[in-house]
Amino acid sequence: MTHELSETPGAGPDTSASGHPSRRPRRNKVPEVTAYFWIIKVLCTTVGETAADLLNEKAGLGLTGVSVLMSALLAVVLAVQFRTSAYRAGVYWLAVALISVVGTLISDNLTDNMGVPLETTTSVFAVLLAVTFVVWYRRERTLSIHSIDTTGREAYYWLAVLFTFALGTAGGDLVSERMDLGYPLAAVLFALAIAAVAIAHFALGLDAVWSFWIAYVLTRPLGASIGDYLSQPGGDGGLGLGTVVTSGLFLAVILGLVAYLAVTRKDVTDPARVTPRAA
Repeated sequence: MTHELSETPGAGPDTSASGHPSRRPRRNKVPEVTAYFWIIKVLCTTVGETAADLLNEKAGLGLTGVSVLMSALLAVVLAVQFRTSAYRAGVYWLAVALISVVGTLISDNLTDNMGVPLETTTSVFAVLLAVTFVVWYRRERTLSIHSIDTTGREAYYWLAVLFTFALGTAGGDLVSERMDLGYPLAAVLFALAIAAVAIAHFALGLDAVWSFWIAYVLTRPLGASIGDYLSQPGGDGGLGLGTVVTSGLFLAVILGLVAYLAVTRKDVTDPARVTPRAA
């Protein structure tokens, strides 16, 4: 995969001392994929599961009320994210945390409130995600997360992220219900699936873009299994920590890691890796 430079829309090209135009690196709007990325992603996924349960059950808002509230909050945060000129750790990860909750709620509403079978929701979200990728690629000629440097690409990115959370929720629930594995074994199963993707990428040459998005989908049921195992009562196969303790614990770790990244900027993409828009 090649990574080139792209010009900044709305601005004239840079001019060198000789008077010839030169290319200006664009700034990516999402973080570099590091170990920190995957750790925070799984933690956000876990919080998405436990926070949705907490607001639904403890706050008494119900699925519909929680869905409206969290969708409104997500819309505000995404508006801020789109207005930033480059990746900002705090804004970006807040959007991921909220979209994890909203994706979970979309799947739960369809299944619990509308009675749509998990087989159907899993299939529909898989198709929607595939369509998003097809349209994204046809319009931009790349799905690389190193090139989320225009409003259009960012819109496709966040739409894909939303569908990955919804798909991961529906698919994870489907596997858990059909196989009746219990939370610890389900977590091990999804962790092994992610490890298989990593091996396919590093040892067998599976494309980096597809490796990323497959793993991104699989981290949703992995995080949900971990969250359920920690929060659910012992009689249901969990440790009984409750949604309040589990959500608070994971949020504290997320805040610590995000603050660290905001200061060190260890996950900021090198501008030289940004890919230009197709001609």
